[in-house]
Amino acid sequence: MDIQKTMQDIGTRAKAASAELAFASGAAKADALQKAADAVWARRSEIIDANARDMEYGRDKGLSDAMMDRLMLDEDRISGIVQALRAVADQDDPVGAVLDEWDRPSGLHIKRVRTPLGVIGVIYESRPNVTADAGALCLKAGNAVILRGGSESFHSSQVIHSCLCDGLRAAGLPVDAVQLVPTRDRAAVGEMLTMVGIIDVIVPRGGKGLVGRVQAEARVPVFAHLEGICHIYVDKAADVEKTRKVILNAKTRRTGICGSAECLLIDRAFFATHGAPFIQDLLAAGVEVRGDTDLQSIAGVVPAKADDFGKEFLDMIIAAKLVDGIGDAIDHLREFSSQHTDCIMTEDDATAAEFFAKVDSAIVMHNASTQFADGGEFGMGGEIGIATGKLHARGPVGAAQLTSFKYLVSGDGTVRS
Repeated sequence: MDIQKTMQDIGTRAKAASAELAFASGAAKADALQKAADAVWARRSEIIDANARDMEYGRDKGLSDAMMDRLMLDEDRISGIVQALRAVADQDDPVGAVLDEWDRPSGLHIKRVRTPLGVIGVIYESRPNVTADAGALCLKAGNAVILRGGSESFHSSQVIHSCLCDGLRAAGLPVDAVQLVPTRDRAAVGEMLTMVGIIDVIVPRGGKGLVGRVQAEARVPVFAHLEGICHIYVDKAADVEKTRKVILNAKTRRTGICGSAECLLIDRAFFATHGAPFIQDLLAAGVEVRGDTDLQSIAGVVPAKADDFGKEFLDMIIAAKLVDGIGDAIDHLREFSSQHTDCIMTEDDATAAEFFAKVDSAIVMHNASTQFADGGEFGMGGEIGIATGKLHARGPVGAAQLTSFKYLVSGDGTVRS
Protein backbone atom coordinates (compact mmCIF):
# COMPACT_ATOMS: atom_id res chain seq x y z
CA MET A 1 0.00 0.00 0.00
CA ASP A 2 1.21 3.48 -0.90
CA ILE A 3 0.44 5.12 2.47
CA GLN A 4 0.88 8.69 1.31
CA LYS A 5 -1.37 8.21 -1.72
CA THR A 6 -3.97 6.35 0.33
CA MET A 7 -4.12 9.06 3.01
CA GLN A 8 -4.33 11.84 0.43
CA ASP A 9 -7.25 10.06 -1.21
CA ILE A 10 -8.99 9.61 2.15
CA GLY A 11 -8.37 13.25 2.99
CA THR A 12 -9.70 14.55 -0.33
CA ARG A 13 -12.88 12.54 0.03
CA ALA A 14 -13.30 13.65 3.67
CA LYS A 15 -12.93 17.29 2.67
CA ALA A 16 -15.64 16.94 0.04
CA ALA A 17 -17.94 15.14 2.49
CA SER A 18 -17.41 17.83 5.15
CA ALA A 19 -18.66 20.50 2.75
CA GLU A 20 -21.88 18.54 2.24
CA LEU A 21 -22.31 17.73 5.94
CA ALA A 22 -21.96 21.38 6.94
CA PHE A 23 -25.53 22.03 5.79
CA ALA A 24 -27.04 18.56 6.36
CA SER A 25 -30.22 18.66 8.39
CA GLY A 26 -30.27 17.60 12.02
CA ALA A 27 -32.97 15.07 11.13
CA ALA A 28 -30.75 13.41 8.50
CA LYS A 29 -27.80 13.15 10.87
CA ALA A 30 -30.00 11.73 13.64
CA ASP A 31 -31.48 9.22 11.19
CA ALA A 32 -27.99 8.10 10.13
CA LEU A 33 -27.03 7.47 13.74
CA GLN A 34 -30.24 5.59 14.53
CA LYS A 35 -29.75 3.42 11.46
CA ALA A 36 -26.12 2.84 12.46
CA ALA A 37 -27.30 1.73 15.91
CA ASP A 38 -29.72 -0.69 14.25
CA ALA A 39 -26.88 -2.08 12.14
CA VAL A 40 -24.54 -2.52 15.13
CA TRP A 41 -27.15 -4.55 16.97
CA ALA A 42 -28.14 -6.58 13.93
CA ARG A 43 -24.48 -7.38 13.23
CA ARG A 44 -23.45 -8.00 16.85
CA SER A 45 -22.41 -11.61 16.18
CA GLU A 46 -20.16 -10.40 13.38
CA ILE A 47 -18.63 -7.79 15.70
CA ILE A 48 -18.01 -10.37 18.44
CA ASP A 49 -16.35 -12.73 15.93
CA ALA A 50 -14.11 -9.92 14.71
CA ASN A 51 -13.32 -8.99 18.29
CA ALA A 52 -12.23 -12.56 19.01
CA ARG A 53 -9.54 -12.13 16.34
CA ASP A 54 -8.46 -8.89 17.99
CA MET A 55 -8.35 -10.53 21.42
CA GLU A 56 -6.12 -13.26 20.02
CA TYR A 57 -3.85 -10.60 18.52
CA GLY A 58 -3.76 -8.79 21.88
CA ARG A 59 -2.82 -11.95 23.77
CA ASP A 60 -0.06 -12.70 21.28
CA LYS A 61 1.17 -9.13 21.70
CA GLY A 62 1.26 -9.56 25.50
CA LEU A 63 -1.27 -6.86 26.40
CA SER A 64 -1.95 -6.40 30.12
CA ASP A 65 -5.21 -7.59 31.66
CA ALA A 66 -6.38 -3.96 31.84
CA MET A 67 -5.65 -3.39 28.15
CA MET A 68 -7.36 -6.66 27.23
CA ASP A 69 -10.40 -5.46 29.17
CA ARG A 70 -10.41 -2.24 27.15
CA LEU A 71 -10.28 -4.28 23.96
CA MET A 72 -12.96 -6.87 24.75
CA LEU A 73 -16.49 -6.64 23.36
CA ASP A 74 -19.41 -8.81 24.41
CA GLU A 75 -23.13 -8.43 23.90
CA ASP A 76 -23.50 -6.12 26.93
CA ARG A 77 -20.79 -3.78 25.68
CA ILE A 78 -22.22 -3.81 22.18
CA SER A 79 -25.56 -2.87 23.74
CA GLY A 80 -23.70 0.05 25.34
CA ILE A 81 -22.41 1.12 21.91
CA VAL A 82 -25.95 1.01 20.55
CA GLN A 83 -27.27 3.07 23.47
CA ALA A 84 -24.49 5.64 23.01
CA LEU A 85 -25.29 6.00 19.29
CA ARG A 86 -28.96 6.51 20.07
CA ALA A 87 -28.17 9.02 22.82
CA VAL A 88 -26.07 11.12 20.43
CA ALA A 89 -28.80 10.85 17.78
CA ASP A 90 -31.39 12.14 20.24
CA GLN A 91 -29.39 15.21 21.25
CA ASP A 92 -30.17 18.63 19.84
CA ASP A 93 -28.22 19.44 16.70
CA PRO A 94 -25.43 21.80 17.77
CA VAL A 95 -24.87 23.20 14.26
CA GLY A 96 -26.58 26.54 13.78
CA ALA A 97 -27.33 26.98 17.47
CA VAL A 98 -27.28 30.67 18.40
CA LEU A 99 -24.72 31.17 21.17
CA ASP A 100 -25.32 34.89 21.55
CA GLU A 101 -26.91 37.79 19.70
CA TRP A 102 -27.06 41.52 20.15
CA ASP A 103 -27.76 44.85 18.46
CA ARG A 104 -25.26 47.65 17.96
CA PRO A 105 -25.92 51.42 17.92
CA SER A 106 -24.73 51.36 14.29
CA GLY A 107 -27.86 49.40 13.38
CA LEU A 108 -26.12 46.06 12.99
CA HIS A 109 -27.65 42.89 14.40
CA ILE A 110 -24.98 40.31 15.27
CA LYS A 111 -25.38 36.61 16.01
CA ARG A 112 -22.71 34.11 17.01
CA VAL A 113 -23.67 30.62 15.83
CA ARG A 114 -22.11 27.16 16.02
CA THR A 115 -20.47 25.78 12.88
CA PRO A 116 -18.65 22.50 12.16
CA LEU A 117 -14.87 22.37 12.45
CA GLY A 118 -14.55 20.56 9.10
CA VAL A 119 -12.44 17.40 9.03
CA ILE A 120 -11.35 15.79 12.29
CA GLY A 121 -8.65 13.16 12.61
CA VAL A 122 -9.00 10.78 15.55
CA ILE A 123 -6.06 8.56 16.51
CA TYR A 124 -6.81 6.05 19.26
CA GLU A 125 -5.65 2.83 20.87
CA SER A 126 -7.28 -0.45 21.83
CA ARG A 127 -10.89 0.47 22.58
CA PRO A 128 -13.05 -0.42 19.55
CA ASN A 129 -16.07 1.44 20.96
CA VAL A 130 -14.20 4.68 20.23
CA THR A 131 -14.83 3.96 16.54
CA ALA A 132 -18.56 4.37 17.16
CA ASP A 133 -18.27 7.22 19.68
CA ALA A 134 -15.91 9.32 17.58
CA GLY A 135 -17.76 8.67 14.35
CA ALA A 136 -21.12 9.55 15.92
CA LEU A 137 -20.01 12.73 17.66
CA CYS A 138 -18.14 14.09 14.65
CA LEU A 139 -21.14 13.38 12.42
CA LYS A 140 -23.55 15.00 14.89
CA ALA A 141 -21.44 18.16 14.82
CA GLY A 142 -21.43 18.19 10.99
CA ASN A 143 -17.80 17.12 10.65
CA ALA A 144 -16.21 14.49 8.47
CA VAL A 145 -13.85 12.24 10.41
CA ILE A 146 -10.81 10.13 9.61
CA LEU A 147 -10.45 7.36 12.20
CA ARG A 148 -7.14 5.65 12.82
CA GLY A 149 -7.82 2.94 15.38
CA GLY A 150 -5.30 0.93 17.31
CA SER A 151 -3.71 -2.12 15.72
CA GLU A 152 -5.23 -4.25 18.49
CA SER A 153 -8.82 -3.34 17.57
CA PHE A 154 -8.30 -3.49 13.81
CA HIS A 155 -10.96 -6.12 13.00
CA SER A 156 -13.60 -4.94 15.51
CA SER A 157 -13.26 -1.35 14.30
CA GLN A 158 -13.71 -2.39 10.69
CA VAL A 159 -17.11 -3.95 11.35
CA ILE A 160 -18.28 -1.07 13.57
CA HIS A 161 -17.16 1.38 10.89
CA SER A 162 -19.12 -0.60 8.31
CA CYS A 163 -22.22 -0.20 10.49
CA LEU A 164 -21.72 3.58 10.58
CA CYS A 165 -21.49 3.54 6.78
CA ASP A 166 -24.74 1.55 6.65
CA GLY A 167 -26.39 4.35 8.61
CA LEU A 168 -24.99 7.09 6.36
CA ARG A 169 -26.22 5.32 3.22
CA ALA A 170 -29.67 4.77 4.66
CA ALA A 171 -29.96 8.46 5.55
CA GLY A 172 -28.70 9.67 2.17
CA LEU A 173 -25.54 11.24 3.60
CA PRO A 174 -22.05 10.86 2.10
CA VAL A 175 -20.40 7.61 3.18
CA ASP A 176 -17.02 9.38 3.05
CA ALA A 177 -18.13 11.39 6.10
CA VAL A 178 -16.75 8.61 8.33
CA GLN A 179 -13.61 6.86 7.07
CA LEU A 180 -11.37 4.31 8.77
CA VAL A 181 -7.69 4.13 7.87
CA PRO A 182 -7.37 0.64 6.31
CA THR A 183 -3.93 -0.29 7.64
CA ARG A 184 -2.05 -0.97 10.86
CA ASP A 185 1.03 0.76 9.42
CA ARG A 186 2.10 3.58 11.75
CA ALA A 187 3.20 5.62 8.76
CA ALA A 188 -0.49 6.49 8.32
CA VAL A 189 -0.36 8.36 11.64
CA GLY A 190 2.59 10.39 10.43
CA GLU A 191 0.68 11.34 7.29
CA MET A 192 -2.37 12.44 9.28
CA LEU A 193 -0.28 14.70 11.48
CA THR A 194 0.95 16.68 8.47
CA MET A 195 -2.28 16.93 6.44
CA VAL A 196 -2.49 20.71 6.68
CA GLY A 197 -5.37 22.07 4.63
CA ILE A 198 -7.27 18.77 4.92
CA ILE A 199 -7.52 17.91 8.63
CA ASP A 200 -8.65 20.79 10.82
CA VAL A 201 -7.90 19.21 14.21
CA ILE A 202 -6.35 15.98 15.52
CA VAL A 203 -7.73 14.24 18.60
CA PRO A 204 -5.36 11.63 20.10
CA ARG A 205 -6.87 9.14 22.52
CA GLY A 206 -4.43 6.74 24.10
CA GLY A 207 -1.32 6.43 26.21
CA LYS A 208 1.46 8.88 26.90
CA GLY A 209 3.57 7.60 23.99
CA LEU A 210 0.84 8.19 21.43
CA VAL A 211 -0.16 11.60 22.73
CA GLY A 212 3.46 12.70 23.05
CA ARG A 213 4.15 11.75 19.45
CA VAL A 214 1.06 13.57 18.21
CA GLN A 215 1.92 16.74 20.11
CA ALA A 216 5.55 16.66 18.97
CA GLU A 217 4.90 15.95 15.28
CA ALA A 218 1.50 17.45 14.46
CA ARG A 219 1.37 20.39 12.09
CA VAL A 220 -2.39 20.72 12.59
CA PRO A 221 -4.08 21.76 15.86
CA VAL A 222 -4.42 19.10 18.57
CA PHE A 223 -6.99 18.59 21.32
CA ALA A 224 -4.60 17.39 24.01
CA HIS A 225 -5.49 14.43 26.17
CA LEU A 226 -2.61 13.57 28.44
CA GLU A 227 -2.51 10.85 31.07
CA GLY A 228 -5.37 10.29 33.48
CA ILE A 229 -3.40 10.58 36.71
CA CYS A 230 -6.52 10.90 38.86
CA HIS A 231 -6.23 11.68 42.57
CA ILE A 232 -8.61 11.35 45.49
CA TYR A 233 -7.92 13.56 48.50
CA VAL A 234 -9.46 12.29 51.75
CA ASP A 235 -10.05 15.35 53.92
CA LYS A 236 -10.21 15.25 57.70
CA ALA A 237 -13.98 15.85 57.43
CA ALA A 238 -14.59 12.93 55.03
CA ASP A 239 -17.38 10.46 55.76
CA VAL A 240 -15.69 7.08 56.30
CA GLU A 241 -18.29 4.86 54.62
CA LYS A 242 -18.80 7.17 51.63
CA THR A 243 -15.06 7.33 51.18
CA ARG A 244 -14.62 3.56 51.31
CA LYS A 245 -17.33 3.07 48.67
CA VAL A 246 -16.03 5.79 46.34
CA ILE A 247 -12.36 4.79 46.51
CA LEU A 248 -13.03 1.11 45.86
CA ASN A 249 -15.17 1.99 42.84
CA ALA A 250 -12.76 4.62 41.55
CA LYS A 251 -9.87 2.16 41.50
CA THR A 252 -11.38 -1.23 40.75
CA ARG A 253 -14.50 -0.77 38.57
CA ARG A 254 -12.33 -0.61 35.45
CA THR A 255 -8.62 -0.10 36.01
CA GLY A 256 -7.74 0.43 32.34
CA ILE A 257 -9.69 3.64 31.72
CA CYS A 258 -8.38 7.18 32.11
CA GLY A 259 -10.84 7.91 34.95
CA SER A 260 -9.38 5.22 37.20
CA ALA A 261 -7.96 6.60 40.46
CA GLU A 262 -4.16 6.33 40.57
CA CYS A 263 -3.24 8.11 43.81
CA LEU A 264 -4.73 8.60 47.28
CA LEU A 265 -3.88 11.64 49.38
CA ILE A 266 -4.99 11.18 52.99
CA ASP A 267 -5.19 14.00 55.49
CA ARG A 268 -2.99 13.11 58.45
CA ALA A 269 -5.76 14.25 60.81
CA PHE A 270 -8.23 11.81 59.18
CA PHE A 271 -5.68 8.99 59.46
CA ALA A 272 -5.07 9.72 63.13
CA THR A 273 -8.79 9.47 63.89
CA HIS A 274 -10.05 6.80 61.50
CA GLY A 275 -7.02 4.99 60.09
CA ALA A 276 -7.39 4.03 56.45
CA PRO A 277 -10.04 1.29 56.15
CA PHE A 278 -10.30 1.94 52.39
CA ILE A 279 -6.71 0.74 52.02
CA GLN A 280 -7.68 -2.61 53.58
CA ASP A 281 -10.62 -2.67 51.14
CA LEU A 282 -8.27 -2.17 48.21
CA LEU A 283 -5.85 -4.81 49.44
CA ALA A 284 -8.70 -7.28 49.90
CA ALA A 285 -9.82 -6.59 46.32
CA GLY A 286 -6.34 -7.46 45.02
CA VAL A 287 -5.00 -3.94 44.53
CA GLU A 288 -1.30 -3.37 45.15
CA VAL A 289 -1.05 -0.32 47.40
CA ARG A 290 2.25 1.53 47.23
CA GLY A 291 2.43 3.74 50.28
CA ASP A 292 4.73 6.30 51.85
CA THR A 293 6.59 5.54 55.07
CA ASP A 294 3.59 6.30 57.29
CA LEU A 295 1.23 4.01 55.40
CA GLN A 296 3.68 1.14 55.33
CA SER A 297 2.57 0.46 58.91
CA ILE A 298 -0.54 -1.12 57.35
CA ALA A 299 -0.01 -4.82 56.67
CA GLY A 300 0.15 -5.49 52.95
CA VAL A 301 1.18 -1.99 51.85
CA VAL A 302 4.44 -2.00 49.88
CA PRO A 303 6.92 0.89 49.76
CA ALA A 304 6.23 3.52 47.14
CA LYS A 305 9.04 4.61 44.85
CA ALA A 306 9.48 8.27 43.98
CA ASP A 307 8.12 7.78 40.46
CA ASP A 308 4.94 6.07 41.70
CA PHE A 309 3.54 9.54 42.36
CA GLY A 310 2.53 11.09 39.06
CA LYS A 311 2.21 7.71 37.36
CA GLU A 312 -0.73 6.33 35.38
CA PHE A 313 -0.80 2.63 36.28
CA LEU A 314 -3.94 1.56 34.37
CA ASP A 315 -3.72 -1.57 36.51
CA MET A 316 -4.62 -2.90 39.97
CA ILE A 317 -2.03 -0.59 41.55
CA ILE A 318 -2.44 2.67 43.44
CA ALA A 319 -0.05 5.06 45.15
CA ALA A 320 -0.93 6.55 48.55
CA LYS A 321 0.53 9.07 50.99
CA LEU A 322 -0.37 11.20 53.99
CA VAL A 323 -0.60 14.97 53.56
CA ASP A 324 -0.90 17.81 56.03
CA GLY A 325 -4.32 19.18 55.12
CA ILE A 326 -5.82 20.59 51.94
CA GLY A 327 -2.94 22.99 51.26
CA ASP A 328 -0.43 20.15 51.16
CA ALA A 329 -2.80 18.11 48.98
CA ILE A 330 -3.15 20.96 46.48
CA ASP A 331 0.62 21.42 46.38
CA HIS A 332 0.95 17.72 45.53
CA LEU A 333 -1.64 18.05 42.75
CA ARG A 334 0.16 21.04 41.26
CA GLU A 335 3.29 18.93 40.96
CA PHE A 336 1.88 15.53 39.97
CA SER A 337 -1.66 15.89 38.59
CA SER A 338 -2.17 15.53 34.83
CA GLN A 339 -5.11 17.97 35.14
CA HIS A 340 -7.55 15.28 34.05
CA THR A 341 -9.76 14.47 37.07
CA ASP A 342 -9.19 15.04 40.77
CA CYS A 343 -11.61 14.45 43.66
CA ILE A 344 -12.07 15.52 47.27
CA MET A 345 -13.91 13.47 49.87
CA THR A 346 -15.25 15.78 52.57
CA GLU A 347 -18.44 16.77 54.38
CA ASP A 348 -17.12 20.32 54.84
CA ASP A 349 -18.64 22.50 52.11
CA ALA A 350 -16.12 25.29 52.63
CA THR A 351 -13.22 22.88 52.15
CA ALA A 352 -14.88 21.44 49.05
CA ALA A 353 -15.34 24.96 47.67
CA GLU A 354 -11.65 25.71 48.28
CA PHE A 355 -10.69 22.52 46.44
CA PHE A 356 -12.96 23.44 43.51
CA ALA A 357 -11.45 26.92 43.32
CA LYS A 358 -7.79 26.00 43.59
CA VAL A 359 -7.48 22.69 41.72
CA ASP A 360 -6.88 23.45 38.05
CA SER A 361 -8.00 20.17 36.47
CA ALA A 362 -10.42 19.68 33.59
CA ILE A 363 -12.77 17.80 35.96
CA VAL A 364 -12.91 18.42 39.71
CA MET A 365 -15.18 16.21 41.83
CA HIS A 366 -16.60 16.19 45.33
CA ASN A 367 -17.69 12.93 46.97
CA ALA A 368 -17.97 11.07 43.65
CA SER A 369 -16.00 8.34 41.91
CA THR A 370 -13.48 9.49 39.32
CA GLN A 371 -14.90 6.74 37.08
CA PHE A 372 -17.66 9.26 36.23
CA ALA A 373 -15.10 11.19 34.15
CA ASP A 374 -16.88 10.24 30.97
CA GLY A 375 -18.87 12.17 28.38
CA GLY A 376 -21.69 9.62 28.46
CA GLU A 377 -22.06 10.08 32.22
CA PHE A 378 -22.07 13.85 31.68
CA GLY A 379 -25.10 13.51 29.41
CA MET A 380 -23.14 14.03 26.18
CA GLY A 381 -24.12 10.65 24.77
CA GLY A 382 -20.47 9.81 24.39
CA GLU A 383 -17.12 11.49 24.11
CA ILE A 384 -14.22 11.64 21.73
CA GLY A 385 -11.84 12.01 24.68
CA ILE A 386 -11.07 14.11 27.75
CA ALA A 387 -9.20 17.25 26.73
CA THR A 388 -6.72 18.43 29.37
CA GLY A 389 -5.57 21.52 27.47
CA LYS A 390 -7.11 24.94 27.99
CA LEU A 391 -7.83 26.14 24.47
CA HIS A 392 -11.12 25.54 22.64
CA ALA A 393 -12.20 22.34 24.42
CA ARG A 394 -11.60 21.09 27.96
CA GLY A 395 -12.93 18.04 29.78
CA PRO A 396 -15.20 15.57 27.95
CA VAL A 397 -15.27 16.43 24.25
CA GLY A 398 -18.78 15.85 22.96
CA ALA A 399 -20.57 17.05 19.85
CA ALA A 400 -20.84 20.68 20.98
CA GLN A 401 -17.10 20.81 21.65
CA LEU A 402 -16.46 19.62 18.08
CA THR A 403 -17.81 22.88 16.67
CA SER A 404 -16.44 26.35 16.15
CA PHE A 405 -18.56 29.44 15.54
CA LYS A 406 -19.03 32.26 13.12
CA TYR A 407 -20.63 35.69 13.32
CA LEU A 408 -23.71 36.49 11.25
CA VAL A 409 -23.98 40.26 10.84
CA SER A 410 -27.13 41.87 9.40
CA GLY A 411 -27.68 45.50 8.44
CA ASP A 412 -30.02 47.58 6.29
CA GLY A 413 -27.72 49.44 3.93
CA THR A 414 -25.63 50.16 7.03
CA VAL A 415 -22.35 52.05 6.48
CA ARG A 416 -19.58 52.96 8.90
CA SER A 417 -18.95 56.64 9.57
